[in-house]
Amino acid sequence: MSMVTVVTENVPARLRGRLAVWLLEVRAGVYVGDISKRVREMIWFQITELAEDGNAVMAWATNTESGFDFQTHGSNRRVPVDYEGLRLVSFVPVKPEPG
Repeated sequence: MSMVTVVTENVPARLRGRLAVWLLEVRAGVYVGDISKRVREMIWFQITELAEDGNAVMAWATNTESGFDFQTHGSNRRVPVDYEGLRLVSFVPVKPEPG
């Protein structure tokens, strides 16, 4: 079992309902729980199948340098990158509109 956090944005209500079955929604779109790897993988499958145009990130405790790992789904300005064995987040700037 490990602590898991899921944050969603603009996902359908049916996905939010499914997440609430397995995790506690502590704020709108923010879910936490202590679940097994198998349940975590099942939840991630549900996210990838039901998120539609929304996006999500899942982070969980694990035995790494940082003490956690994470994965993302959907479009977001924060993009995961690997840097010398560490998982970090790169922030993609907003493109200026032609004007």
